[in-house]
Amino acid sequence: MIKPILLWTDALVFILVTTIILSALYARKKEHLRAPWRQVIRSRIGMATMIVLMVYVCIGLLDSMHYQREINNNGNGGEIHYSAEVPSLLDYFMTPIRETEEKTYSAPFASHAYSRETVQLDNGEQARIYPRLKHGGAHLADPERDWFTDVIGKSASAIMQGLLLWTVVVLLLVAWIAARQSRSFAEMLQMIIKGRSDIPWRTMFVTLGLVIVLVVWCATLGSKYHILGTDKVGQDVFYQALKSVRTGLIIGTLTTLVMLPFAVMLGIMAGYLRGWVDDVVQYLYTTLNSIPGVLLIAAAVLMMQVYIATHPELFNNNAAAADLRLLFLCLILGITSWTGLCRMLRGEAMKLREMDYIEAAVAFGVKKNKIITRHILPNVMHIVMISIVLDFSGLVLAEAVLSYVGVGVDPTMYSWGNMINGARLEMAREPMVWWSLLAAFIFMFVLVLAANLFSDAVRDAFDPRLRK
Repeated sequence: MIKPILLWTDALVFILVTTIILSALYARKKEHLRAPWRQVIRSRIGMATMIVLMVYVCIGLLDSMHYQREINNNGNGGEIHYSAEVPSLLDYFMTPIRETEEKTYSAPFASHAYSRETVQLDNGEQARIYPRLKHGGAHLADPERDWFTDVIGKSASAIMQGLLLWTVVVLLLVAWIAARQSRSFAEMLQMIIKGRSDIPWRTMFVTLGLVIVLVVWCATLGSKYHILGTDKVGQDVFYQALKSVRTGLIIGTLTTLVMLPFAVMLGIMAGYLRGWVDDVVQYLYTTLNSIPGVLLIAAAVLMMQVYIATHPELFNNNAAAADLRLLFLCLILGITSWTGLCRMLRGEAMKLREMDYIEAAVAFGVKKNKIITRHILPNVMHIVMISIVLDFSGLVLAEAVLSYVGVGVDPTMYSWGNMINGARLEMAREPMVWWSLLAAFIFMFVLVLAANLFSDAVRDAFDPRLRK
């Protein structure tokens, strides 16, 4: 028996997903909102990067569905107790990888430990050797002889299975597209192969194929080897990198949503109303910018850490305490990062208030709140949307820096920043342990690169000066 657990950040993630779905349904009914997104859909880079981002989002959603397992239930109808561990659906699906813990470091795809250990041989003598791993390559009878052929064979088999699965998915999608457009299957398939469709299906299918093949390959070899090695306590680094996806997404999205109302409301009001409102807003963000951001964040996070330590009765498990610290970090980052967008929107609103259609609305006696919501806000939304995506990338990197200096997320929580912080000492040891840093870099690099490229497509679609 299991009990669902809803953490604060889990609830906010599901509220965010629901809001996005409702916004998409609303945008479908408005032509002025559909037109820019139609241009994004027709962008090859935009759709390819959107598929990559959706993979990250799916990982984050699976890792946001937590539960607790029942323990010590003897069937006597007494009180039910639950485990202190709070796993997620991602942990459940990754059980074959999560439970393959070694003693200490091991290199990617290794079958032996990374450092020599003193072991006792069968004849009673002691020797310093590289011992066999408990899980990595344990299925090999002779690793020195069978390792290369086993890795190549399993890789080839995984690639073939991935390509087969991809072919089935593509054929089903082509049949669905052909039915929607009232075309024959062969005609639609030929159009997609030659790239003559309005939507870049060929680019999307190629990207989807790479993703499917990579997922199947990781699932196949990850259950037999540690494809990204293990850390100091023997935990799989690939598992840690996947678990860190949720932290990066929450830092990027929730922080952006926290700062967005401040930036949009205050920026437009300062630029359009001018006068004392402009003076107050300028004084506010100038004062906030004068405070070193890292010191303010460090002070707030340490205060929250002290509160958690002095009130342990408020938290049922360690996951709840770590989640509250993550939520508080998002709030602090949001409060300290809205000034840049506010300044840009203030300047844009000052320019728009002098436009002819704004002056005409004022001459006809339209109320100021109507002018702001109907005339100014729609004309600055391209700046808002571009800033959201760019700030998302910056905040993901900011979490890594803050965790590196010790004022980021809880040390017990998986994050790329904690992985980089842990790799700081590993890079200085002999022999050097490099794979933890490399894994965090690869996952963070792909997410930030995809977000930046997607923001380029969004900018081209929503910027009126670039819209075709």
